[in-house]
Amino acid sequence: MIFLIKLGFLEIRFVDILDIAAVSFLLFQVYKLMRGSVAIRIFLGFLFLYMIYLVVRAAQMELLSAILGQFMGVGVIAVIVLFQQEIRKFLLMLGRTSLFSKEGGIASFFKHVEEIEHDIAPVIEAAKSLGGANMGALIVYSRDSELKFYAETGDNIDAYVSKRLLLAIFNKYSPLHDGAVIIYKNKIIAARCILPVSEKDDLPAQFGLRHRAAIGMTEVSDTLVLVVSEETGQMSVVLGGEIKHNLSGHEIRQMIRNYLMEERRENKHRMKTSEKDKREEDVTVKGEDASKELDVAETNAS
Repeated sequence: MIFLIKLGFLEIRFVDILDIAAVSFLLFQVYKLMRGSVAIRIFLGFLFLYMIYLVVRAAQMELLSAILGQFMGVGVIAVIVLFQQEIRKFLLMLGRTSLFSKEGGIASFFKHVEEIEHDIAPVIEAAKSLGGANMGALIVYSRDSELKFYAETGDNIDAYVSKRLLLAIFNKYSPLHDGAVIIYKNKIIAARCILPVSEKDDLPAQFGLRHRAAIGMTEVSDTLVLVVSEETGQMSVVLGGEIKHNLSGHEIRQMIRNYLMEERRENKHRMKTSEKDKREEDVTVKGEDASKELDVAETNAS
């Protein structure tokens, strides 16, 4: 084994550096996943208790080491019970970025993605009208999937986006107003959908269940959520677990456009890569055909 650094008894190999980097990255991702929630305090408590266990075992304190060892033995079960929401978010994140998922990875690499021209104006106009009438709204934009898991919690709509339809859905007397609308490829997929609620404990008191649901949805999925407050009529946009409050129609339009344009840039990159691979394959095939023709000509000449 080749050592990169050797300081007395300390021998550092390349695999050790890789191991430390991997563990650091994993811990950082765990921190990002639990940041702002009560779970981070429980995680730090577990970490502190484990450090005590290591110190006690190193000091050969047999009785205390045995007690803490029994506790650590069932630690995996305790982690599953206490962190079930965080584990669920982590698994959802893995499924969303899987190489073999329907919406991404290998499947989307070979799929010719159709570009849809998104009409944002009806959503902005409907949000303004709803805010002016102090009617709340929760609108989810998805750019890479229909979010079937969440769409199935509501009622299927499958209609193109329009201002009148959104006003009808979020009308106080509509049976569909209590929940979220999911928009994918310029279509309203479903209404009255139930979204996961964020467990962050540092959110302002003015944010109610609607805002918490918007933040929770963007924490577990790559979506953009538009929120219209029923109390104040103000409009907010949530992206990546971060909320931007009291925005104008122009600011919301720009944020939605940027969110959707990122998908278009990714699709163009995939199409260019696919076309490049196809051209290289054609050149290779032509080269092989030319080589075969040359071999045949040389054989006939001989």
